[in-house]
Amino acid sequence: MTNATSRRTRTALILGASRGIGLETAKQYRADGWRVIATVRSQEAAQALQTLGAETHVLDLTDTNAVAGLAWKLDGEALDVAIYVAGIYGPRTQGAVPVSQADFDAVMHTNVWAPMGVLPAVLPMVEAGRNGADETGGVLAILSSRMGSIGEMTGNGGWLYRASKAAANAALRGLSLDAKNATCLTFHPGWVQTDMGGADAAITVQESVAGIRRVIAGATRADNGGFRNYDGTVIAW
Repeated sequence: MTNATSRRTRTALILGASRGIGLETAKQYRADGWRVIATVRSQEAAQALQTLGAETHVLDLTDTNAVAGLAWKLDGEALDVAIYVAGIYGPRTQGAVPVSQADFDAVMHTNVWAPMGVLPAVLPMVEAGRNGADETGGVLAILSSRMGSIGEMTGNGGWLYRASKAAANAALRGLSLDAKNATCLTFHPGWVQTDMGGADAAITVQESVAGIRRVIAGATRADNGGFRNYDGTVIAW
């Protein structure tokens, strides 16, 4: 293809790029020459990304007014990749024990309510994008966790986090039914050496992000609505 669409710089939107996997995702796409738009929680984080050439928006993704403002600012964009990364773990419980309403609200707002608020606004922009595999539309992804798999659940530690990721998976699957050109995916990033995963985790953040990017680059419409490990293997719902 030689038209203007094929020649334009690829664009990625990273929702939650202040640190960890989101920050590394922004870094890797920038290193490959992509235009990167990123949301962060602080001006300090914004400045760090701006030094890499990323365009930044400082906002809280659980703030509906801020999200509406972001959607207005991005209106008309064609996004080749959009990834919702923001998330929190909450109480590190063992067993099926009650959790406080404050913990429930914090985890569910960030991990479920926020993506349900912003991703429907982002989907039309991803529909207008292009993915490298089949050029039919961009890829919209949410960073979830294998802990959100009901079919593979063999433990109940951190059960509030598990419930939130199961709900996020359902939200992504529901969104995929509205996608006409875009490919919607939910990802388990692996057990990653981040603040959440800890220093003893199995893989580096660089390995996790590189794997997710490979899966995204090879995705086609046949993968729409799928749940994937960072290495591309299918995870049961």
